[in-house]
Amino acid sequence: MSLELRNVSKRYPNGAIGAVDVSIEVDRGEFVALFGPSGSGKTSLVQMMGLLMPPDSGEVHIDGERVDQLSESSAAVLRRTKLGFVFQTAGLLQLLSAAENVDVSLRLLGIGGRKARERVKTALDAVDMGPRADHRPDELSGGEQQRVAIARALVHAPSYLLADEPTGELDTNTGAAILSLLREVANQGTTVLMATHDPAVLDYVDRAHFVQSGTLHLPDRNELALWLAEGTAIQSVGE
Repeated sequence: MSLELRNVSKRYPNGAIGAVDVSIEVDRGEFVALFGPSGSGKTSLVQMMGLLMPPDSGEVHIDGERVDQLSESSAAVLRRTKLGFVFQTAGLLQLLSAAENVDVSLRLLGIGGRKARERVKTALDAVDMGPRADHRPDELSGGEQQRVAIARALVHAPSYLLADEPTGELDTNTGAAILSLLREVANQGTTVLMATHDPAVLDYVDRAHFVQSGTLHLPDRNELALWLAEGTAIQSVGE
């Protein structure tokens, strides 16, 4: 089982470059990070992997099946079943409790009743939010809201979790707790791909790529740590 981009390229109408002939494969249970400055293209790669945006050229494969040419309705089904998403802002519905926010993912799949309640409870317990299940977002801290967002992304047992700057609005300690949680998610078999500029991520991931001007490099950790420390562009060994 894997999530793969094959030679994908993406350019926007304003001339911005999202990807240039990028290939990457993420296997089951891996925790992989895409680092890069704002505008480098890392979010574009996440969105193409998540079928939120089609590439201009190249292919997207999920579990051996080409999926970038699916109809929107078929892509939506795939997103609801095999993919989970976590973004920089939790995006919880303010009038719903934590449990109700998580339950939304199951309702989209037509799952309700006792089965849904059990799965919501399991998902919230997994992110240590069971005791806060009845609280609305305005009664939760930023870190707690992000935990609920992760539970919402995982409640339907997706194969792949795509995260775009999930610690971007969190303090250091809260961000570390979220990264530890994502590491555990990967350890349990869910593939995690994260776009980030948070250097703390290096302590949790299996592999880290650097994205610059739409291209992808695989630096060693010393090179990547140097870029994160100095904010300078790096190139992979031998390039």
